[in-house]
Amino acid sequence: MTASPRSAAASHPLALRWDIFCRVIDNHGDLGVCWRLARSLAEQGAQVRLWVDDAAALAWMAPGGHPQVQVLPWPLGAPSDIAEVVIEAFGCELPDSYQAMLGHNPQASTWLNLEYLSAEAYVARMHGLPSPVLSGPAQGCTKWFFYPGFTAETGGLLREPDLPTPQPAPSPQPLTVSLFCYEPVNLLPMLQRLSALPQAVQLKITAGRAQQAVAALEPVPALSRLTCQALAYMPQEAFDEMLQTCDWNFVRGEDSLVRALWAGKPFVWQIYPQHDGAHWDKLAAFLDVLAAPAVVRAWHLFWNADQAAPCPPLSASDWQIWQTWALQTQAQLRQQTDLTQQLVDFVAKKR
Repeated sequence: MTASPRSAAASHPLALRWDIFCRVIDNHGDLGVCWRLARSLAEQGAQVRLWVDDAAALAWMAPGGHPQVQVLPWPLGAPSDIAEVVIEAFGCELPDSYQAMLGHNPQASTWLNLEYLSAEAYVARMHGLPSPVLSGPAQGCTKWFFYPGFTAETGGLLREPDLPTPQPAPSPQPLTVSLFCYEPVNLLPMLQRLSALPQAVQLKITAGRAQQAVAALEPVPALSRLTCQALAYMPQEAFDEMLQTCDWNFVRGEDSLVRALWAGKPFVWQIYPQHDGAHWDKLAAFLDVLAAPAVVRAWHLFWNADQAAPCPPLSASDWQIWQTWALQTQAQLRQQTDLTQQLVDFVAKKR
């Protein structure tokens, strides 16, 4: 069987069908990235199917869905067809039945492995390379590595075309802080530092693990200048707006890191901890690639520490340096072609 001939218009990637496969490990991260990508493609005219093993979080993450994104359960029973573009997100293994259909006609689909975001040097070396499938039901096919990243040699970052331009807010009164985290060892010292700042602090605590981590601190010593607000689960648009309107953001994982970068506000990223310590190299590469100043480095090392550590200072001059860096970094990254457009361009070259 061979692929049917297509007109030039029909061969454009956005005129093709896209399948995105996602296994949920952290439903705020992996699923969040895949939904943003599916929505971004759909808003440019693509028909997208998102295959996911646990779509429960989409009920609050994307309550309205999208008319051109179909969410389907995974694992599959017996798929009837394959898409012209197939994205295997974050190294998830496609179902054997789907791989067999790809293997039946290796030229019919462009198959990409969308990798995790990293600033490490291997990303630029590996981005765009082929990975021939030498055995199994998809034998004879080729997968292509697609790496998001922070430099021109990578696949870029997910970004909306109407991203707002942030404005600096010197010495905000009161200071508004968002908290989206795992269970950082130094959570209490951070809260105590917030309470010791000269201005009052409003802390917005996201639903799930962040609220559970704060609750586990009880009884908490008096934090007189700190007002806490427990938030409900919220759609992605509301989460993005929260980061844009807060003065200081504590974020975790991959999806919210990118959103914090686009917010253009001072932020601290809690990287997903790995048992072998590989996350430290990933964190160091991120800070190096984006030329993070000393205050940003100190707070990232403190927030990601695996044992108690002294809380870094935060003077008025530190805050100004941090704000300037956040704005400059956002402006620098906006010069890149965004990830969705790079994916579309990449597929156009491979078909």
